[in-house]
Amino acid sequence: MSRPVLYIAITNHGFGHAVRASSVAAAIQRICPDILLMLVTTAPRWLLESYIPGDFIHRPRAFDLGVIQADSLSMDQGATLEKLRHIRSAANSIITSEVDYIRTNRVGLILADIPFLAATIAKAAGIPCWMMSNFGWDFIYRDWGGEFAEIADWISECYGDCDRLFRLPLHEPMSAFPQITDVGLTGGTPGYSPDYLKSQFNLSVPQEKTILLSFGGLGLQQIPYETISEFADWQFITFDSQAPDLPNLLKVAGHDYRPVDFMPLCGRVVSKPGYSTFAEALKVGTPIVSLIRDSFAEAPLLLEGLQDYGEHQIIQPAEFFRGDWDFLRQTPQPPRTSQRLAKNGSETIAQSIVSYLTGTKDLETPG
Repeated sequence: MSRPVLYIAITNHGFGHAVRASSVAAAIQRICPDILLMLVTTAPRWLLESYIPGDFIHRPRAFDLGVIQADSLSMDQGATLEKLRHIRSAANSIITSEVDYIRTNRVGLILADIPFLAATIAKAAGIPCWMMSNFGWDFIYRDWGGEFAEIADWISECYGDCDRLFRLPLHEPMSAFPQITDVGLTGGTPGYSPDYLKSQFNLSVPQEKTILLSFGGLGLQQIPYETISEFADWQFITFDSQAPDLPNLLKVAGHDYRPVDFMPLCGRVVSKPGYSTFAEALKVGTPIVSLIRDSFAEAPLLLEGLQDYGEHQIIQPAEFFRGDWDFLRQTPQPPRTSQRLAKNGSETIAQSIVSYLTGTKDLETPG
Protein backbone atom coordinates (compact mmCIF):
# COMPACT_ATOMS: atom_id res chain seq x y z
CA MET A 1 0.00 0.00 0.00
CA SER A 2 1.41 3.43 -0.96
CA ARG A 3 2.15 6.06 1.68
CA PRO A 4 -0.27 8.99 2.10
CA VAL A 5 1.28 12.11 0.55
CA LEU A 6 0.88 15.65 1.89
CA TYR A 7 1.95 18.61 -0.26
CA ILE A 8 2.75 21.66 1.90
CA ALA A 9 2.90 24.92 -0.09
CA ILE A 10 4.55 27.80 1.77
CA THR A 11 4.39 31.47 0.88
CA ASN A 12 7.60 32.97 -0.48
CA HIS A 13 8.14 35.67 2.14
CA GLY A 14 10.74 35.71 4.92
CA PHE A 15 11.03 32.76 7.30
CA GLY A 16 7.88 33.06 9.43
CA HIS A 17 5.52 31.11 7.16
CA ALA A 18 8.08 28.33 6.77
CA VAL A 19 8.54 28.16 10.54
CA ARG A 20 4.87 27.72 11.36
CA ALA A 21 4.18 25.31 8.48
CA SER A 22 7.23 23.26 9.46
CA SER A 23 6.03 23.09 13.05
CA VAL A 24 2.82 21.51 11.76
CA ALA A 25 4.81 19.16 9.50
CA ALA A 26 6.87 18.04 12.51
CA ALA A 27 3.70 17.34 14.50
CA ILE A 28 2.31 15.28 11.59
CA GLN A 29 5.54 13.31 11.49
CA ARG A 30 5.33 12.57 15.22
CA ILE A 31 1.73 11.38 14.99
CA CYS A 32 2.06 9.41 11.74
CA PRO A 33 5.60 8.91 10.39
CA ASP A 34 4.16 7.01 7.42
CA ILE A 35 2.84 10.22 5.81
CA LEU A 36 5.22 11.47 3.11
CA LEU A 37 5.80 15.21 3.47
CA MET A 38 6.52 17.38 0.43
CA LEU A 39 7.50 20.91 1.38
CA VAL A 40 7.07 23.21 -1.60
CA THR A 41 8.94 26.40 -0.77
CA THR A 42 11.96 28.51 -1.59
CA ALA A 43 12.86 28.66 2.12
CA PRO A 44 16.28 27.07 2.75
CA ARG A 45 16.33 23.39 3.58
CA TRP A 46 18.34 24.01 6.77
CA LEU A 47 15.45 26.09 8.16
CA LEU A 48 12.95 23.33 7.44
CA GLU A 49 15.27 20.73 8.97
CA SER A 50 15.61 22.80 12.14
CA TYR A 51 11.91 22.11 12.78
CA ILE A 52 11.34 18.74 11.04
CA PRO A 53 13.56 15.98 12.45
CA GLY A 54 12.62 13.24 9.96
CA ASP A 55 12.78 12.88 6.19
CA PHE A 56 10.82 15.03 3.75
CA ILE A 57 10.95 16.05 0.10
CA HIS A 58 11.94 19.67 -0.59
CA ARG A 59 10.54 21.06 -3.83
CA PRO A 60 11.88 24.62 -4.34
CA ARG A 61 8.96 26.43 -5.97
CA ALA A 62 7.39 29.86 -5.42
CA PHE A 63 3.71 30.55 -6.14
CA ASP A 64 3.65 33.99 -4.56
CA LEU A 65 6.10 36.55 -3.22
CA GLY A 66 4.54 38.24 -0.23
CA VAL A 67 6.20 41.65 -0.24
CA ILE A 68 9.53 42.57 -1.81
CA GLN A 69 11.62 44.02 1.02
CA ALA A 70 15.14 45.24 1.63
CA ASP A 71 14.81 44.17 5.27
CA SER A 72 12.12 43.39 7.84
CA LEU A 73 10.70 46.93 7.85
CA SER A 74 11.39 48.36 4.34
CA MET A 75 8.88 47.46 1.61
CA ASP A 76 8.95 48.09 -2.15
CA GLN A 77 5.32 48.32 -3.26
CA GLY A 78 6.15 49.09 -6.90
CA ALA A 79 8.36 46.03 -7.33
CA THR A 80 5.80 43.92 -5.48
CA LEU A 81 3.00 44.99 -7.84
CA GLU A 82 5.12 44.26 -10.90
CA LYS A 83 5.93 40.77 -9.64
CA LEU A 84 2.29 40.07 -8.76
CA ARG A 85 1.26 40.96 -12.30
CA HIS A 86 3.86 38.53 -13.61
CA ILE A 87 2.53 35.74 -11.36
CA ARG A 88 -1.01 36.42 -12.53
CA SER A 89 -0.01 36.27 -16.20
CA ALA A 90 1.90 33.01 -15.59
CA ALA A 91 -0.77 31.43 -13.38
CA ASN A 92 -2.10 28.95 -15.95
CA SER A 93 1.33 27.51 -16.72
CA ILE A 94 2.21 27.34 -13.00
CA ILE A 95 -1.03 25.50 -12.26
CA THR A 96 -0.60 23.04 -15.15
CA SER A 97 2.95 22.17 -14.08
CA GLU A 98 2.01 21.55 -10.46
CA VAL A 99 -1.11 19.55 -11.30
CA ASP A 100 1.06 17.18 -13.32
CA TYR A 101 3.50 16.87 -10.40
CA ILE A 102 0.69 16.31 -7.88
CA ARG A 103 -0.96 13.60 -9.96
CA THR A 104 2.33 11.86 -10.74
CA ASN A 105 3.19 11.74 -7.03
CA ARG A 106 -0.33 10.81 -5.90
CA VAL A 107 -0.72 13.71 -3.50
CA GLY A 108 -3.82 13.32 -1.33
CA LEU A 109 -4.08 16.76 0.23
CA ILE A 110 -2.54 20.25 -0.03
CA LEU A 111 -1.81 22.28 3.10
CA ALA A 112 -0.94 25.89 2.25
CA ASP A 113 0.44 28.81 4.28
CA ILE A 114 -0.74 30.80 2.44
CA PRO A 115 -0.01 31.06 -1.33
CA PHE A 116 -3.29 31.84 -3.05
CA LEU A 117 -2.57 29.72 -6.15
CA ALA A 118 -2.43 26.58 -3.98
CA ALA A 119 -6.22 26.45 -3.76
CA THR A 120 -6.57 26.82 -7.53
CA ILE A 121 -3.92 24.15 -8.10
CA ALA A 122 -5.74 21.75 -5.77
CA LYS A 123 -9.07 22.36 -7.47
CA ALA A 124 -7.53 21.65 -10.88
CA ALA A 125 -5.90 18.49 -9.51
CA GLY A 126 -9.15 17.28 -7.96
CA ILE A 127 -7.90 17.17 -4.36
CA PRO A 128 -8.73 19.29 -1.28
CA CYS A 129 -6.72 22.32 -0.23
CA TRP A 130 -6.58 23.23 3.44
CA MET A 131 -4.87 26.44 4.50
CA MET A 132 -3.44 27.88 7.70
CA SER A 133 -2.73 31.52 8.49
CA ASN A 134 -3.71 34.57 10.51
CA PHE A 135 -4.08 36.69 7.35
CA GLY A 136 -4.48 36.42 3.59
CA TRP A 137 -2.42 38.32 1.05
CA ASP A 138 -5.60 39.93 -0.26
CA PHE A 139 -5.87 41.69 3.12
CA ILE A 140 -2.31 43.04 2.85
CA TYR A 141 -2.57 44.25 -0.75
CA ARG A 142 -6.07 45.69 -0.50
CA ASP A 143 -4.87 47.98 2.29
CA TRP A 144 -2.43 49.56 -0.18
CA GLY A 145 -5.28 50.61 -2.47
CA GLY A 146 -4.90 51.84 -6.03
CA GLU A 147 -3.80 49.21 -8.53
CA PHE A 148 -3.51 46.61 -5.78
CA ALA A 149 -7.32 46.46 -5.43
CA GLU A 150 -7.81 44.38 -8.58
CA ILE A 151 -5.00 42.01 -7.60
CA ALA A 152 -6.53 41.65 -4.11
CA ASP A 153 -9.92 40.75 -5.64
CA TRP A 154 -8.28 38.06 -7.78
CA ILE A 155 -6.49 36.64 -4.75
CA SER A 156 -9.75 36.58 -2.77
CA GLU A 157 -11.31 34.53 -5.57
CA CYS A 158 -8.43 32.07 -5.36
CA TYR A 159 -8.86 31.75 -1.59
CA GLY A 160 -12.54 31.05 -2.19
CA ASP A 161 -11.49 27.66 -3.61
CA CYS A 162 -9.95 26.68 -0.24
CA ASP A 163 -11.83 23.79 1.38
CA ARG A 164 -10.86 24.56 4.97
CA LEU A 165 -8.93 27.32 6.71
CA PHE A 166 -7.22 26.81 10.05
CA ARG A 167 -7.32 30.38 11.32
CA LEU A 168 -4.46 31.17 13.67
CA PRO A 169 -4.67 33.65 16.57
CA LEU A 170 -3.91 37.36 16.04
CA HIS A 171 -5.93 37.23 12.83
CA GLU A 172 -7.91 39.38 10.42
CA PRO A 173 -11.46 38.21 9.57
CA MET A 174 -10.28 36.25 6.47
CA SER A 175 -13.78 36.52 5.00
CA ALA A 176 -12.73 35.17 1.58
CA PHE A 177 -12.51 31.67 3.08
CA PRO A 178 -15.78 29.69 3.08
CA GLN A 179 -14.90 27.24 5.87
CA ILE A 180 -12.96 28.40 8.96
CA THR A 181 -11.68 26.47 11.98
CA ASP A 182 -10.05 28.55 14.72
CA VAL A 183 -6.98 26.97 16.36
CA GLY A 184 -4.32 27.88 18.92
CA LEU A 185 -0.78 29.17 18.53
CA THR A 186 1.62 27.36 16.21
CA GLY A 187 5.41 27.25 16.27
CA GLY A 188 8.32 25.36 17.70
CA THR A 189 9.17 24.55 21.28
CA PRO A 190 12.65 24.88 22.84
CA GLY A 191 14.86 21.93 21.96
CA TYR A 192 17.45 22.39 24.71
CA SER A 193 17.31 22.98 28.43
CA PRO A 194 18.32 26.42 29.71
CA ASP A 195 21.10 24.83 31.77
CA TYR A 196 22.55 23.15 28.68
CA LEU A 197 22.61 26.41 26.71
CA LYS A 198 24.11 28.33 29.62
CA SER A 199 26.89 25.78 29.85
CA GLN A 200 27.39 25.49 26.10
CA PHE A 201 27.70 29.25 25.56
CA ASN A 202 29.10 30.27 28.95
CA LEU A 203 26.08 32.42 29.79
CA SER A 204 25.92 33.65 33.39
CA VAL A 205 24.01 36.95 33.25
CA PRO A 206 20.60 36.89 35.02
CA GLN A 207 17.56 36.25 32.83
CA GLU A 208 16.17 39.77 33.22
CA LYS A 209 19.36 41.19 31.68
CA THR A 210 19.56 38.67 28.83
CA ILE A 211 18.07 40.01 25.57
CA LEU A 212 17.36 38.17 22.32
CA LEU A 213 17.49 40.36 19.21
CA SER A 214 15.36 38.60 16.59
CA PHE A 215 14.25 40.23 13.33
CA GLY A 216 13.37 37.19 11.21
CA GLY A 217 14.85 35.87 8.00
CA LEU A 218 15.03 39.29 6.34
CA GLY A 219 16.96 40.83 9.21
CA LEU A 220 17.15 44.53 9.87
CA GLN A 221 19.58 47.02 8.40
CA GLN A 222 21.56 49.42 10.57
CA ILE A 223 20.92 47.87 13.98
CA PRO A 224 22.86 50.17 16.34
CA TYR A 225 24.93 47.38 17.87
CA GLU A 226 27.30 49.94 19.38
CA THR A 227 24.59 50.64 21.95
CA ILE A 228 25.27 47.23 23.48
CA SER A 229 28.53 48.57 24.91
CA GLU A 230 26.44 50.85 27.15
CA PHE A 231 24.91 47.73 28.76
CA ALA A 232 28.17 46.08 29.78
CA ASP A 233 26.62 43.88 32.47
CA TRP A 234 23.86 42.65 30.12
CA GLN A 235 23.96 39.72 27.69
CA PHE A 236 22.63 40.09 24.13
CA ILE A 237 21.98 37.21 21.72
CA THR A 238 21.61 37.46 17.93
CA PHE A 239 21.41 35.16 14.92
CA ASP A 240 22.72 37.95 12.67
CA SER A 241 25.97 36.72 11.12
CA GLN A 242 26.80 40.29 10.10
CA ALA A 243 26.74 41.60 13.66
CA PRO A 244 30.04 42.92 15.04
CA ASP A 245 32.13 41.02 17.56
CA LEU A 246 31.34 42.48 20.98
CA PRO A 247 32.13 41.09 24.45
CA ASN A 248 28.50 40.85 25.56
CA LEU A 249 26.95 39.87 22.20
CA LEU A 250 26.57 36.17 21.49
CA LYS A 251 26.36 35.52 17.74
CA VAL A 252 24.73 32.12 17.30
CA ALA A 253 26.29 30.57 14.20
CA GLY A 254 25.33 27.51 12.20
CA HIS A 255 21.95 25.83 12.02
CA ASP A 256 21.88 23.77 15.20
CA TYR A 257 19.88 26.34 17.14
CA ARG A 258 16.79 28.48 16.60
CA PRO A 259 15.60 31.69 18.30
CA VAL A 260 12.90 29.74 20.16
CA ASP A 261 15.60 27.62 21.82
CA PHE A 262 17.00 30.71 23.55
CA MET A 263 13.72 32.37 24.51
CA PRO A 264 13.45 30.68 27.95
CA LEU A 265 16.84 32.16 28.87
CA CYS A 266 15.84 35.71 28.02
CA GLY A 267 14.08 38.45 29.90
CA ARG A 268 12.88 39.92 26.61
CA VAL A 269 12.79 39.37 22.86
CA VAL A 270 13.34 42.53 20.80
CA SER A 271 11.65 42.09 17.42
CA LYS A 272 9.40 43.56 14.74
CA PRO A 273 5.75 42.51 14.30
CA GLY A 274 5.86 38.94 13.01
CA TYR A 275 3.45 36.13 13.78
CA SER A 276 5.97 33.33 14.26
CA THR A 277 8.27 35.25 16.62
CA PHE A 278 5.27 36.53 18.59
CA ALA A 279 3.64 33.07 18.71
CA GLU A 280 6.77 31.27 19.90
CA ALA A 281 7.48 33.94 22.54
CA LEU A 282 3.86 33.83 23.73
CA LYS A 283 4.05 30.04 23.97
CA VAL A 284 7.26 30.21 26.00
CA GLY A 285 6.10 33.21 28.05
CA THR A 286 8.98 35.56 27.17
CA PRO A 287 8.09 39.29 27.14
CA ILE A 288 8.31 40.99 23.74
CA VAL A 289 9.64 44.42 22.80
CA SER A 290 8.26 45.18 19.33
CA LEU A 291 9.00 47.97 16.91
CA ILE A 292 6.00 49.48 15.14
CA ARG A 293 5.74 48.57 11.44
CA ASP A 294 3.94 50.97 9.12
CA SER A 295 2.06 50.19 5.88
CA PHE A 296 1.65 46.47 6.58
CA ALA A 297 -1.94 45.65 7.55
CA GLU A 298 -1.03 42.60 9.65
CA ALA A 299 1.17 44.60 12.03
CA PRO A 300 -1.60 46.41 13.98
CA LEU A 301 -3.39 43.08 14.50
CA LEU A 302 -0.23 41.51 15.88
CA LEU A 303 0.49 44.46 18.16
CA GLU A 304 -3.09 44.49 19.47
CA GLY A 305 -2.87 40.76 20.17
CA LEU A 306 0.51 41.13 21.83
CA GLN A 307 -0.85 43.80 24.16
CA ASP A 308 -3.86 41.61 25.00
CA TYR A 309 -2.04 38.34 25.67
CA GLY A 310 1.62 38.96 26.49
CA GLU A 311 4.00 41.06 28.53
CA HIS A 312 5.10 43.74 26.11
CA GLN A 313 6.66 47.04 25.15
CA ILE A 314 5.75 48.80 21.90
CA ILE A 315 8.36 51.25 20.61
CA GLN A 316 8.80 53.51 17.61
CA PRO A 317 11.59 52.52 15.18
CA ALA A 318 13.29 55.86 15.94
CA GLU A 319 13.48 54.88 19.60
CA PHE A 320 15.38 51.75 18.58
CA PHE A 321 17.60 53.25 15.90
CA ARG A 322 18.68 56.33 17.81
CA GLY A 323 20.65 53.99 19.99
CA ASP A 324 20.09 54.76 23.69
CA TRP A 325 17.69 51.83 24.25
CA ASP A 326 16.16 53.33 27.37
CA PHE A 327 13.26 50.91 26.88
CA LEU A 328 15.44 48.13 28.30
CA ARG A 329 15.58 49.98 31.61
CA GLN A 330 11.78 50.06 31.77
CA THR A 331 9.50 47.25 32.95
CA PRO A 332 7.36 45.53 30.29
CA GLN A 333 3.61 46.12 30.47
CA PRO A 334 1.40 43.24 31.63
CA PRO A 335 -1.17 41.77 29.20
CA ARG A 336 -4.40 43.77 29.00
CA THR A 337 -6.61 40.70 29.46
CA SER A 338 -6.54 37.67 31.73
CA GLN A 339 -7.43 35.43 28.79
CA ARG A 340 -4.71 33.14 27.47
CA LEU A 341 -4.31 31.78 23.96
CA ALA A 342 -4.33 28.02 23.39
CA LYS A 343 -0.86 26.74 22.49
CA ASN A 344 -1.84 23.57 20.61
CA GLY A 345 -2.40 24.95 17.10
CA SER A 346 0.31 22.87 15.42
CA GLU A 347 -0.99 19.66 17.01
CA THR A 348 -4.64 20.44 16.24
CA ILE A 349 -3.92 21.04 12.55
CA ALA A 350 -1.64 18.00 12.37
CA GLN A 351 -4.21 15.66 13.92
CA SER A 352 -6.89 16.79 11.49
CA ILE A 353 -4.57 16.17 8.54
CA VAL A 354 -3.49 12.76 9.80
CA SER A 355 -7.13 11.78 10.36
CA TYR A 356 -8.05 12.82 6.83
CA LEU A 357 -5.11 11.13 5.07
CA THR A 358 -5.36 7.89 7.03
CA GLY A 359 -9.17 7.68 7.02
CA THR A 360 -9.35 7.61 10.82
CA LYS A 361 -11.68 9.55 13.07
CA ASP A 362 -10.86 13.27 13.34
CA LEU A 363 -9.56 13.61 16.89
CA GLU A 364 -9.17 17.35 16.54
CA THR A 365 -9.34 19.26 19.79
CA PRO A 366 -10.76 22.78 19.89
CA GLY A 367 -8.25 25.56 19.36
